[in-house]
Amino acid sequence: METLETSSEIAARRTRAGARATDRRTLSGRAAYGLAASVIGLGLFASLTPSPLYHTYSILWHFSPLTLTLIYATYAFGVLATLLLAGGVSDEVGRRPVLITALAGLMGATVLFLVADSAAWLFIARGLQGVATGAALSAASAALLDLHPHRDPTGVALTNATAAAGGIGLGMFVSSSLVQVGWEPRRLPYLVLLALIGIALTGAYLLPEPVLNRSAFRLTVQRPRVPAVARRAFLLAALAVLSTWSIGGLFFSLGPQLGAQLFGTSNAIVSGIGVVALAAAAAVGQLLTGRSAPWKPTSAGSIVLAAGIGLIVAAAATDSSATYLVGSIVGGFGFGAAYLGGLRALVGKIPTQHRAAVMSAFYVAAYGSLSVPAILAGVVVSFISLQATFEIFGSVVAAIGVVVAFEAWLTRPQP
Repeated sequence: METLETSSEIAARRTRAGARATDRRTLSGRAAYGLAASVIGLGLFASLTPSPLYHTYSILWHFSPLTLTLIYATYAFGVLATLLLAGGVSDEVGRRPVLITALAGLMGATVLFLVADSAAWLFIARGLQGVATGAALSAASAALLDLHPHRDPTGVALTNATAAAGGIGLGMFVSSSLVQVGWEPRRLPYLVLLALIGIALTGAYLLPEPVLNRSAFRLTVQRPRVPAVARRAFLLAALAVLSTWSIGGLFFSLGPQLGAQLFGTSNAIVSGIGVVALAAAAAVGQLLTGRSAPWKPTSAGSIVLAAGIGLIVAAAATDSSATYLVGSIVGGFGFGAAYLGGLRALVGKIPTQHRAAVMSAFYVAAYGSLSVPAILAGVVVSFISLQATFEIFGSVVAAIGVVVAFEAWLTRPQP
C-alpha cells in the first residue's frame, strides 16, 4: 500500500479542507506543522516540569524513593491507558478536536500541581498529565505526517524525535532554573507551563483539520495494531525505543538524585545537568544522523548508547561527577541516533489510514519501556543504594543496546 500522496491528491485534500474551514481562520500549512511539532515538545516539557521539585515534595510530605518512582510511573501508565483506549481516535474524529481536548487536560493537570498539598495530589496530577500526553502525542505525531509540506517521512521522523528531545531537555532546564532562582519555586514552573499550554491551545483551535472523512467518537479498548506492511519496520523501532527509553525512565526519575549526590550539591540546576546533557546530545545525534540509512544510526547509536551507559555505571561506582557528565553526553548522542533511526524506519511504512493507530502502538512500546524500569528501580533502590541501582539497571540496558545494534545491522540492505 502506498504511504505517500500524489500532488493532485494533496491539492484536492487541501482544497476540501479549506472549504470546510471557511467559517474560521486557520494556520498556514507550515505554521500548522510547526504547531504539531511544538505539541510533541510541550508534552515532554510538561512531563519533566515537576522533576526538580520531587526532592522538595519528598521532604515536605515524607515519602520514599519508591513512592517517587510510582508517581513517575503513574504518568507513564496514564499515557498507556490513553493509547490503548483512544490511541487511534484522531484517525476517526480528526486531529484538531483531540489536540484541543489533550491540551485542555494538560492545563488541568498543571492546575492540580499548583494546588497540590500531599503526595496523593501528585498521583492524581501525574495520572491526568499522562492521559492528556498520550492523546496529544498520538494526534500530533499523526498530524506531522499529514501536514509536512513535502510529505517527507525522513523529515517527519527528524522533527518528531528532535521535538521530543528538545522538550525533555528544556523541560528539565527551565524548571530547574525557575526552582533555583525564581520566586515561589513550587508555583513558578507551573505558571510558565500554563502560559505555554495556553499558547498551544490557541494554535490548536486555529489548526486546519487534515482528516476529512470523520466519524463519531467511540471509546473502545484498542489492541495496538500494525498493518503487515509496517511490521518489520515497527519491530526495529520498538527495539530501538526499548533500549533508549528504558534508560530514560531510570534517568528521568532518579537521575537528579544521582546528580545531586555525585556533584555534592542541592542546586537544582546542577542536579539536573545530566538529564539536560543527555537530551541536548540526543538532539545533536539526531541532527547529525538524520539522513543516514535508518539501520546505520540505529545500530551505531545503540553501541554508543551502551558505551555511554557504561560510563554512567562507572561514575556511580566511583563517585565521579566528571565521568557521569561525559557518560550522559555520550549516551545521549547514542540515544538520539538510535531512537531516530528506528522511528525513521517506521514512519515511511505507515499507510495513511493507520497513522494514529501505528504511532499509538509505537508510543505504547515507548512508555512501557519508560515505566517498567522506573518502577523496578524504585523497588530496588528501597533496598540498596542509589549508585548500586544505577549500576544494575545501567548494565542491563547496555546489554540490551548491544542486542539492538545487532538486530538493526541484520536489517541492512543485502547486496
